[in-house]
Amino acid sequence: MYRKVLGELKEWKKSPFRKPLIIHGARQIGKTYSMLEFGQSEYDNVAYFNFETGSDLTGIFENDLNPARIINELSIIKSITILPEKTLIIFDEIQASEKALTFLKYINESANEYHIIAAGSLLGLALNRGNFSYPVGKVDTINMYPMTFDEFIIAIGETSLKDIILEAAKIFSPLSSALHTKALNLYHTYLAVGGYPEAIARYIEKRDFNFVRAVQGNIANAYISDMAKYSTPSDTVKAISAYNSLPTQLAKENSKFMYSVIGSSARAKDYESALAWLIAAGVVIRCNKITEGNLPLKVYEDNLTFKMYYSDVGLLSMKSDIPTENIVHNLKISDKIRGILAENYVAEELSAKGITPYYWTSDNKAKVDFVAQIDGNVIPIEVRSADNVRAKSLKIYTDKYKPEFSYRFSAKNFGFENGIKSVPLYGVFTV
Repeated sequence: MYRKVLGELKEWKKSPFRKPLIIHGARQIGKTYSMLEFGQSEYDNVAYFNFETGSDLTGIFENDLNPARIINELSIIKSITILPEKTLIIFDEIQASEKALTFLKYINESANEYHIIAAGSLLGLALNRGNFSYPVGKVDTINMYPMTFDEFIIAIGETSLKDIILEAAKIFSPLSSALHTKALNLYHTYLAVGGYPEAIARYIEKRDFNFVRAVQGNIANAYISDMAKYSTPSDTVKAISAYNSLPTQLAKENSKFMYSVIGSSARAKDYESALAWLIAAGVVIRCNKITEGNLPLKVYEDNLTFKMYYSDVGLLSMKSDIPTENIVHNLKISDKIRGILAENYVAEELSAKGITPYYWTSDNKAKVDFVAQIDGNVIPIEVRSADNVRAKSLKIYTDKYKPEFSYRFSAKNFGFENGIKSVPLYGVFTV
């Protein structure tokens, strides 16, 4: 399947300032596939090492971290000659070896002619736990996410539609009614399938959402199992409780995260580490409130008030137990549930573009779903699941902060009037 990260990897290879690369991301989002695909297309050969399945690998790094010795031993293990610039070395699940992670520093300092990419689904958890020393300044990093909507439509053979959407977005020219309807239908399908490559593969192969839900369930369970490896039993229980509470959290009138939803006796201090693990594992997206809509937004964030989303809208659909046929055909779903799905979808699309999502409220009189720093501007974003849009909250914000323009993501077609850029939900990737 096509992944946009391949373009980033090609840029990394060409960079005169290239360092060993670490890809961060949750389990089962396609990191291994993308690394191997990149290696096979851009290098003479690939030397792949998995530190979870190859337990004997860690011994190579025990005595010293001399690059010449280690590269030679890795060559012998794979029965290939690892050549500078011509062989891609892949360290998968690197969190299983602290010294292998440290080794990247030595490569950067004295053997940077060797091209190494490392990835670790649980690396964020390992670092958060304090067991690992990160080679700060000695590595490049890329954050990887589940497949976005545009990657999804390419995977199902709709590349031409993606190109048309991109062209329309340049001048905010509406798509034809037929194409607009088709794209919206695919958006609804994506809400049910989500962005995990295996779930998308099952959908393409079977066109049966029972298979899709089975994949999603396995992934959700795997995340919980992973958390147990890096936390105490008590914190694992708390992480599971917080993770499972998200559909209810988002369904509240005020969708900010409230510990009381988890349990009447739940307190912030008891759940801080559990939430930190969920974030570090890449399975949730935290969206902090901002107190002002001015640059830079980071200065005005309120770390005590936040919303939490699943990193994949397909998991939200599954965890909410919404019948897939209702999502796909947009039938018998309340406006509130449609809104929750749309909001989660937008949060993950923005995050995948490297845009940190915030939100804004004003004395409980107005709420702007997202506020983002885009190309040096602070842009308010309103999300609506249908085409009957309203702008009361958005107007209160714009009157106060006078942004250059606003975005409204909804079921309406492309358009630009009264300072609001209308972008259909299937076009969020064009922002």
